[in-house]
This record gives sequence, structure tokens and C-alpha cells, in this order.
Amino acid sequence: MRIVFMGSPDFAIPSLEKLHQSDHELVSVVSNVDKRRGRRAKPSPTAVKRRALELDLPVIEVEELDDSGFYDELKVLNADLFVVVAFRILPPKVLDLPKNGSINLHASLLPKYRGAAPIHWAIINGEEKTGCTVFFLDEKVDTGNIIMQQETDIGANETTGDVYKRLKNMGSKLLIDAVDQIDQDSYQLQEQDHDKATPAPKLFTEDCKIDFSKTAKQVHNKIRGLSPFPTAWAMLDDLKFNMYRSEVGPSIDLAPGRLQMHNDDLIVGCKDGSVVLKKVQLEGKKRMSGKDFMNGYNGHGMLH
Repeated sequence: MRIVFMGSPDFAIPSLEKLHQSDHELVSVVSNVDKRRGRRAKPSPTAVKRRALELDLPVIEVEELDDSGFYDELKVLNADLFVVVAFRILPPKVLDLPKNGSINLHASLLPKYRGAAPIHWAIINGEEKTGCTVFFLDEKVDTGNIIMQQETDIGANETTGDVYKRLKNMGSKLLIDAVDQIDQDSYQLQEQDHDKATPAPKLFTEDCKIDFSKTAKQVHNKIRGLSPFPTAWAMLDDLKFNMYRSEVGPSIDLAPGRLQMHNDDLIVGCKDGSVVLKKVQLEGKKRMSGKDFMNGYNGHGMLH
């Protein structure tokens, strides 16, 4: 099949590489326009565009998806299939261009966790399983008919970063299987049960503040669900205090937000016990273990 691939972040790279290695023809790669990734930095390409150029693949950069020029560029490619991984919401007229439709790889077991941050929310909510779904795109976000799914366990202390790495590789293999099934017309579609849908909206800095009046499990799940990005935080002595790795700690009576050393671990009080803070970073300092942080700390010891 003649395939146009669309994606931007590094999550999409294993899928791009597998399509490039397949028997299908990658006629173009669509990605977001170059942008500055720091205040003084020069504009730089997306991870997908950079990899596509390394693979000597033609690239289309796009800012406005409903631009008529973009539509015309895609139309002349005469693609059989659009493959979308971690990109944007395509206009209906673009979705309808390829004769076999447009498919998407999504990092959840749809219909659960529709939206921009499916891995984050699965972990924040304490899910023990997640996975990947390949489905046909339609006009609404993450609602189309499912071609294939694969699940994986979420470890009790795994972070979003840990699961992200696993899913981007697992998902790329699932995606290729789905593409081959479409090529052979051997797939069976499964409709989503929309009554079971749950949202996974984008997370902003204000969503990432930790409330230590919650249970230890809730606090731990939120810390690991926001790690490494956009990062759980609280205030400590008027400075931002980031938390990256944690575990549910001992059930001891400690005021919510109170920091304390316990058996060589830095713990923080919660509603029903404590959380061990394994990896932390105070504003202006390097990331370090909780123990190393406390060795050099002499403040009030109260997170809020």
C-alpha cells in the first residue's frame, strides 16, 4: 500500500521505522512545523521529522490542517492509507482522502482514556493494566472502530515514562500487524462501547500539584503518573519541590505534607500513612535521591 505517516513526538518513531522497513511504500511523512524549544534556541524539527529526514523520506510540514494547500499536497499522493501516531485531529475531508481510510495508534485500551494523556491518567487513577489500540479514525476524538488491541500490566511503582517506553515499541508492532491486515482485507472491526468511555485530557502545571491530605496510594499514583513530565510538585520553603519516583510508605502517624527520615528513606505524611520520596528536585538544585536531599536540608520540612 501507499502510506502517508503522520506524527510528531518520539512516541511515533518506532512506528515510523517499522513502516519504513515494511513492504509498504511510505510516500510521505507529515509533521508539525519546526519550533523553538527554548527561549533562545533556534527553531528545531519534531522528533518524527528529524528521523524521517535521516531515513531520506519526503516530509510535509503543516501548521493549519484545514489549509487547502495541505489538502492538495495530500491528494496528489494518491495514498491507500493514512497512519496517524501522536499527531492532531484531522479534518473530515482529509480523513476521507485515502481509499482504505485513516488509522490511529492510541496508548490506551479504548474506549478508556480517550484524549491527549492516556498513559498519565491510567497511572494516576491506579489502573493495573493499560495497552495500545489501533482503530479507524472518524470525526470525533478516539471513537472509531477498533482493529486491534494489546494489553500490558502496569507495575505498582512504574512511572508514565516507564510505560511510555514500553507502549511505543509494543504499539509499533501492533500497528504493523493492523496495516498488514488492512492490506489483506483480513481484519474484523469491533465497535467501541461509548458508555464505558473515560477522558484523558491534557495536563497543565496547576493539575500537577500534590495534595497530601489524600491517601498514600493516591499521592503515590499521582507522583508516578506525572513522571517525568509534566512533573508532580509542591511548595517547600517558598521553593518549588518536584517529585519523580515514589513508593507507598509505612503506615505511621505523620502530619500530611510533613517530611521526615525513616529507616534511611525520605517519607512524607499523607491522610492514612506515608509515601517514600525516592527521587526529588528542589528548585535551583539537581535531581537527587530523597536521602541525599535530606542530608543537605535544614528548612521547615513541610510540603504544601
